[in-house]
Amino acid sequence: MNRKYFAKAAQVTLPVFFGYTAIGIPFGLMIVNAGYPVWVAFLMSAAMYAGAGQYIAVGLFASGASLSTIAVTELLVNIRHIVYGLSLITKFKNVGRWKPYLVFALTDETYSLLTGCEVPEGAEPGSFYGTIALLDHLYWVAGSVIGAVAGKLIPMSFDGVDFALTALFAVLLIEQILKSHDFLPPVVGAAAALASVLLSRLGILPSGNILLISLAFGLAALILLKNRSFRESAETTGEQK
Repeated sequence: MNRKYFAKAAQVTLPVFFGYTAIGIPFGLMIVNAGYPVWVAFLMSAAMYAGAGQYIAVGLFASGASLSTIAVTELLVNIRHIVYGLSLITKFKNVGRWKPYLVFALTDETYSLLTGCEVPEGAEPGSFYGTIALLDHLYWVAGSVIGAVAGKLIPMSFDGVDFALTALFAVLLIEQILKSHDFLPPVVGAAAALASVLLSRLGILPSGNILLISLAFGLAALILLKNRSFRESAETTGEQK
């Protein structure tokens, strides 16, 4: 890839570099603290590459959960990626040989970057998007390995390390809002999450499915609002004609 375009991709991924290093290190620490060797951190981050799913997997492994339980749990945690993929069908149409890797490497943070950036003039979409995804992947693997090695060599406290993932999502959300100036998705998402928590506290909804319920509420609300906006826009256009 042209150095100029590679430098642009590296610039785009800079926030993820700091974020993935910050949350990858705690994952590596958790792996060795659970009694697993350093190479497991590398293998999971390189082959599984699921962020929050990996954090959850460590707890499931340590508790002796069955493979079926682990599979179903990971499916539910990562089911949102189906929506991510559907929204990128058009964008990935001309990415060529990079498509399989882009599908595999579509994390929350990479999705946020790909939907918020534009391909530089003269650059190939597949190479540019693929470089962004690959750099993010390398950041995550590096952070995980650093944490695992440090956990083996240096005794550390785990207090507060779980907040790193929340902080990263907050930064990416701010970047998305600044670029798109669209406040509707985050407002709907926050309202859906709040409604799910309140309903579960009142005993109306099961507390164990707050994430799935929030996603369902949020998607339903966005579909209704977007459809209404589309109809109003179409009616306005028809009146003008």
